[in-house]
Amino acid sequence: MAAAARAPRRRRPRPPGRRLFAFDREFGTRFVAGADEAGRGCLAGPLVAAAVLFDYERLSRSDMRALSTLNDSKQQTAERREALYPVILRVATRVAVISRCAPGIDRRGLHVTNLAALHDALARVARDGCICLSDGFPVAELPHDQQAVVGGDARSAAIAAASVVAKVTRDRFMHRADVTHPGWEFASHVGYATREHRAAIERLGITPLHRLSFQSAAYQQLAL
Repeated sequence: MAAAARAPRRRRPRPPGRRLFAFDREFGTRFVAGADEAGRGCLAGPLVAAAVLFDYERLSRSDMRALSTLNDSKQQTAERREALYPVILRVATRVAVISRCAPGIDRRGLHVTNLAALHDALARVARDGCICLSDGFPVAELPHDQQAVVGGDARSAAIAAASVVAKVTRDRFMHRADVTHPGWEFASHVGYATREHRAAIERLGITPLHRLSFQSAAYQQLAL
């Protein structure tokens, strides 16, 4: 009898972190810094920018394996982001976090605030010989090579790591805000314009965490 045909062996999907680290290595530099932000589109809470610097001469295989699931923070669960956060802090050469409050966003404008925060975060981690990568938008000039990467949080390991740090930092802040501002349910929507958040604003009004420059329909019935 003919031997039964073996089913083709399925290949395991390539961990996203390998692809992201490969992208950074293509720049051919020892140091790669990446920056991203969290909370840009929120009605309440700070805008948080983070930057992460990786040293590719010191980054070991075990370090990269530990970050094999690294990816855009929006594609991660809260549990996965929390698990990656301490690993990033351990593996990265430098990490910086910049926070900009709601009144500051209202005074300067969201886009200006965002670019300035990304710039300041990169300036704190960058060092001679590095390339500075920002997600989506170019930032003000730095004394280092720079490149804006469209969709960078899903392409670059340094940017993806920064997106995780920024998101975890901001979510933790909004969970604490849920305790100090009960009723707005900040722990569930972390400041985004969900139906529940808009209903809370209509019912309870606003807090010092709310961005008044955003022309949200939830504000229309309030005497601001």
